[in-house]
Amino acid sequence: QVQLQESGPGLVKPSQTVSLTCTVSGGSITTSYYTWKWIRQPPGKGLEWMGRITDDGIPYYNPSLQNRTYISRDTSKNQFSLQLTSVTPEDTAVYYCHGLGPGGDDYWGQGTQVTVSS
Repeated sequence: QVQLQESGPGLVKPSQTVSLTCTVSGGSITTSYYTWKWIRQPPGKGLEWMGRITDDGIPYYNPSLQNRTYISRDTSKNQFSLQLTSVTPEDTAVYYCHGLGPGGDDYWGQGTQVTVSS
């Protein structure tokens, strides 16, 4: 059973960079045809896709966030990460990591709250 777990700081100040990591267990992030995503949900709003990284390490980004978002991976630790720069209070949200396989395999982390406040 594939499991995902987000980790990162709960509170960051405006203009800083937030760095989140998703640790995957029970499966490899290099498994063919799997894609690994970051998704967030601001308070009172819907889910927003931020970006993804493919099984061969190619990142894709939401155009609205592309200039501030960087997704990477560490295959030795079976982790993928999100960096979001120049954060504002509008970036306050629950951040989720997600894995999607070719057979409809669908895995979510429990989510981690990130609050941007001075």
